[in-house]
Order: sequence, then C-alpha cells, then structure tokens
Amino acid sequence: MHIHILGICGTFMAGLALLARAQGHQVSGCDAQVYPPMSTQLAEAGIEVLQGYDPAHLQPAPDQVVVGNAMTRGNPAVEYLLDSGLPYTSGPQWLAEHILLGRWVLAVAGTHGKTTVSAMLAHILEQAGLQPGFLIGGLPQNFPVSARLGTGEAFVVEADEYDSAFFDKRAKFIHYRPRTLVLNNLDFDHADIYPDLAAIQRQFHHLIRTVPRSALIISNGADPQLEHTLAMGCWTPIQRFVSGDWTASVACADGSAFNVCHHGQSAGRVEWCQLGQHNIANALAAVAAARHAGVAVDHAVAALNTFSGVRRRLEQRGTVAGVHVYDDFAHHPTAIATTLHGLRARVGTARIIAVLEPRSNTMRRGVFTAQLAPALQTADQVLLYQPPELAGLLEPVATASGGQCFCRVDEMLAALTAQLRPGDHVVIMSNGGFEALHERLLQALAHAD
Repeated sequence: MHIHILGICGTFMAGLALLARAQGHQVSGCDAQVYPPMSTQLAEAGIEVLQGYDPAHLQPAPDQVVVGNAMTRGNPAVEYLLDSGLPYTSGPQWLAEHILLGRWVLAVAGTHGKTTVSAMLAHILEQAGLQPGFLIGGLPQNFPVSARLGTGEAFVVEADEYDSAFFDKRAKFIHYRPRTLVLNNLDFDHADIYPDLAAIQRQFHHLIRTVPRSALIISNGADPQLEHTLAMGCWTPIQRFVSGDWTASVACADGSAFNVCHHGQSAGRVEWCQLGQHNIANALAAVAAARHAGVAVDHAVAALNTFSGVRRRLEQRGTVAGVHVYDDFAHHPTAIATTLHGLRARVGTARIIAVLEPRSNTMRRGVFTAQLAPALQTADQVLLYQPPELAGLLEPVATASGGQCFCRVDEMLAALTAQLRPGDHVVIMSNGGFEALHERLLQALAHAD
C-alpha cells in the first residue's frame, strides 16, 4: 500500500511514517517546514519528503492519505484531496487502527513532560526485555528513532491533547484506548483551538471515559486541575505520584539524585544526568506506569540511571570558549520556568542567558505575554526574537525582564556573541528550527576564540 502523509515532518507524523514503513508500506509525504531532527530520521529511513503542498504530490494517486493536524481547508493539497475523492484519515485514527489494536497501550498525557515520560517509559520497558513499540514526539537519546513497531505487547504513545485533523476536532488521545494512562499535569495551551482551560479539561475527561475499569490511571496528585478533572467522574483505579502513592526523597537540589518511594518506602535510588524537580516527577510517573506493565520497581529505578534524555530538552549542543549552549523545546511559561530553575540549581551563580523564540500558536497570539517575564526571571540576561509580524508583542516582556528584543536572528546572534564570556550558559528556547541559531552561535564562538 502507498501511503502519503500531509505534514510529514511534524514530530507525530514523522513517527507515524516510520511505523508505516516498518509495516512494509510504501511511504511518501510533503511538508512546508523541514528541519532536523525529524527530517534527518526520515531521510535515513529512505522516506521521500517533498517540499510544499503541490497537488502534483498526490499524482499518481496513493492508496491512502494521512492528514496531519496542521493541514487546513484552503491548502492546495487538501483541496485536491477532497475534490479527487481520495481515501483519507487522520494520523491518530490511522495509528489506532493499524498499530495500537491488540497492543497494551501505555499512553502519556499532560500539558508538559509527555515526551520525556514517554521516552523514560520506553527505555525502562526496553531494559526489562519487553521490546516495546513506541511513538514519541521527540527523539529519545536512548533510541536511534522516535518511533518503532517493537516485537512485544507493550506500546508507548505520547498522547497529545491537540486536535486530530481539520475534519476531526477531537483531541488525538481520544483514539488511543490506553490500558495504562499517565496524566502528567494540566495547564492552558493551544489557544488556537481551545478557548479556555475548561475546554481542555473536558477533552482530558473524555480520555478518562475511554479507560477500562480493569486498567490503571497514574495521575499527578499535586496538580489541582487533574484532581478536578478526575472528580468529574472516573471508573478506573488511580495511583498518584508526587503526592500519594509515589513520592521522591531528593538527594541533590538540582534533581540529579533522588530516592523513589512507594507508599513511603524507599524503592531505589536514581543518579542520572537529568535536571530539575519536574524530571523527578516525570521519573515517578514512568516507574509507576512500568510497574503496571509488569516491570519490578527496582528494575525500573535501575533503568533510569542510564536514561540519557530527549533531544531538544535542555540538550547541551556544545561548549566553545567556555560557553555552554543548550537547545530546549520550552514554549510555555511553565516549561520555561521549570527548565531554567533546574539549570540554576546545577550551575549556581554562573550566568544564564535565555534566548526565546515565541513560535507556538498560543504564544504568538499573546496569550502568555504577561506570564513570560516571571517565567524568565531565573535568567541573568534575556534575548527575545520578535519578527516583524509580531511587532510589539514582546516589548512588555523585554521591559519587565530587562531584556532585549530583536526582529532579525542575525542581529540577535551578533549581540549575543558580543556579550558572552567563559562560564556562561546559553539556553535557546524554541519549538521550531530558530534558523539554526544553536549551530550558528557555536560557529561564531569558535571563530571568535
């Protein structure tokens, strides 16, 4: 079968392409935004990626078109698809029908940390010899790909609350029917499709309604929004982490060492390269989920000691002339704040320079403008990218944080390079390519050295 994917370079759709290819299908796709790491792993898998949305990409006609949720009416490929009567489906629906059916689905939902918990969980199951399948919305460092079929019964899926497609406005995770469900946290995001937090909460409750009574929900007991959502009705046993069944005894302030506690009893110690209280919470969720899938707690804890993280989650891209450069996916004030706090606990009084591109739909709408300055307060210097189409959006943030706004990336790069000194830590935050700022900064530092 020939499957063509519209929007193939999105993190979810790229993973879907790998799974379809592994099942033996001929896979092609197209996208307007092509950048690593997803474009790289598609190329390595030999999957053809076409630039743009020319209707000619759908000629000759594929057997099925899988439509990414970034596609809208008016898109040339979408209009041709509809006019031609080609068979089409959404990515989550295809995943549910062709991959998840008959598997033990471990779904990880939540506004923040989904990718990291999914990667931790897949790693734990792999170390336990369960050979899981997985689809993760990022590239886990312990695996060479973001998705694989696996030969075992378990399948780990990052369960996104974003909508499924232009023709299916339900959250993606409604399709997945998990046997183990992690609810990591609940915060407002995706202002382009949800008017308020209550609307997102309803989607989470729809997900809860799909979980069998013989399954298990693992929920962050310290998150009041999740507690409120569960109180709307729950028919499945619940275990709670952070507070409740699964807690941690922190050994190092930066989160690099802690003890996992189950019902108040120590179940093992984790010493790893990850940072921050948020990653301790992520670890507790992963251990609890793995236990439900049959992994002994001590084995799960031991596996976390070799967890290497996820690309673009405070990933250190290099150190040149004593300057440490990180790439981080943070695109929400909560994620920005937790990332910077974790790094501060590690580096002490060393200077932290935060560089932010407001690329998510929610941030570009100005929804989080008032929250950005407080989220950035841990940084010593703040540089904000404000392209011409967003003129004025970040000026209040710059004023409140003592930062600077730039409308061109090359101007930002020059200003950033001029002010750096040995010992600095530069955190570049964007959920896009940011015009390869990380590599360009490392090159500029090397030439200046």
